[in-house]
Amino acid sequence: MKYIGAHVSASGGVENAPVNAHEIGAKAFALFTKNQRQWKSSPLTKESIRKFRENCEKFGYKSNQVLPHDSYLINLGHPEQEPLEKSREAFLDEMQRCEQLGLDRLNFHPGSSLGKISDEECLKRIADSVNLVLEKTKGVTAVIENTAGQGSNLGFKFEHLRFIIDHVEDKSRVGVCIDTCHSFAAGYDLTTPETFKATFKHFDEVVGFGYLRGMHINDSKKGLSSRVDRHDSLGKGMMGIEVFKLLMHDQRFDNIPLILETPEETIWKEEIAMLYSF
Repeated sequence: MKYIGAHVSASGGVENAPVNAHEIGAKAFALFTKNQRQWKSSPLTKESIRKFRENCEKFGYKSNQVLPHDSYLINLGHPEQEPLEKSREAFLDEMQRCEQLGLDRLNFHPGSSLGKISDEECLKRIADSVNLVLEKTKGVTAVIENTAGQGSNLGFKFEHLRFIIDHVEDKSRVGVCIDTCHSFAAGYDLTTPETFKATFKHFDEVVGFGYLRGMHINDSKKGLSSRVDRHDSLGKGMMGIEVFKLLMHDQRFDNIPLILETPEETIWKEEIAMLYSF
């Protein structure tokens, strides 16, 4: 079963996210559990938590169909101690919010060296950050998203994801989210049956499908190996439509949230319907 959805608005309260997802025919959704551009937000109220859980039940969303996303401000590999601690504290808060909402995974961008430390040292800091937060939480998996490799962002190689996993102590609570646009921009060609097969064979060998906990389904405004993160609507970018047909026919991507982050929210309903038509 394919669970296609989108990163919907939680404006007015997290309880509105499942309602917004249902309205566009989504069988999965992503959301921010707090303002993603602020370090601190008010705690979730008991009323919001109750309504969120009720709305998920009402519209048939189980935890494996929801992929919350953490704040863009967080950098778990920050080279400086004070900002690193601030990021770790914020990440812990995000994981605790997922606990409260009954969600079992949290998607995050791994981090950036800012050009001040080696890639390996940065990746090790990310893994240490995950370990610290997993020790203080339960039931929520930390889901590492691959990146386009823009600037000094790490996570654009499957080997980066594997390195972090190898250094996380509780392997049962770490996973990955593969973004199609990020993969393409990082140099992984998905646009033909041959390159799609080769890329995911490599992914399985390096990371393993057993760690896949979600995907972001996006076309790319920029070309292969551009290392530029610019999402486009499905079939309107440099990747074309074939990759999305291949995804829909591949059972390895069943039973996880497959989330649109394409730029035109007004056509999400159409994009979801198109994917299911494949």
